[in-house]
Amino acid sequence: MASAHPYAQPMLRDNALQGKTIVVTGGGTGLGRAMTTYFLQLGANVVISSRKLDVLEKTAAELREQTNNANILAVQCDVRKYDEVEALLEKTIETFGGVDVLLNNAAGNFISPTERLSHKAFDVIVDIVLKGSYNCTLAFGKRWIADKKPGTILSIVTTYASVGSAYVVPSAAAKAGVLAMTRSLAVEWAKYGIRANAIAPGPFPTEGAWSRLFPEPLASKLDPAANVPLKRVGDHQELANLAAYMVSDFSAYMNGEVVTLDGGEWLNGAGEFNKLELLTPDMWDHIEKTMRR
Repeated sequence: MASAHPYAQPMLRDNALQGKTIVVTGGGTGLGRAMTTYFLQLGANVVISSRKLDVLEKTAAELREQTNNANILAVQCDVRKYDEVEALLEKTIETFGGVDVLLNNAAGNFISPTERLSHKAFDVIVDIVLKGSYNCTLAFGKRWIADKKPGTILSIVTTYASVGSAYVVPSAAAKAGVLAMTRSLAVEWAKYGIRANAIAPGPFPTEGAWSRLFPEPLASKLDPAANVPLKRVGDHQELANLAAYMVSDFSAYMNGEVVTLDGGEWLNGAGEFNKLELLTPDMWDHIEKTMRR
């Protein structure tokens, strides 16, 4: 059901992405699906990819009906394998005649003390997040450069890509790599008409990822909105609105930027005295009296 809040409403004008072909990795579920839905509503051709073809095809069928846009293609692709990424690119061009946007969204994560992780667990996360992103970026970028066509790369990172985070070390290391690649290529590939940007979302709970990361009884004890100064989590449409703007021609002057969309969460964690939010007015009165003395 649509929310009454303005932030849950579509932002861009009708057909703002008409004629654009967008490839979304990890596009079958969660935030990838939310962004894909809005891209289709705005008239884009969208190719969604992941390792699970049955999930992708179910999503594609549902979104065709929901958005009245038949231009969605489901392609099985393991982004860790370069030949499968090249096959995804070829299938996209064969179907839609070209490709304009790559959205690096495929991800994975474990929440765990690092010493409990095997080296294989590290490999799994780094291979999907970092290797998957550079495989796609390299394949698509080389093609755009060879064909002398402009392109746009948007990568979904995290707020801890810049600052790191305990208990998600493989993800933090991998996302930091994606962010560094984004900023580096924004400079290097601008001469080819290729822009590279990123979004760092805060808590946008999705059924799949959230239940995997926070199984019970942890989930009921951890309120994702608790550390957000705005005291709420993100609405999926808010992320979709930002992503649609960043892959559209309206953002043509944005390059090498990471946009944080988290209600102020990471700044709340970064400020040394932010925990003083917990003090009551009586406590502040007491502190004030003490300081005056």
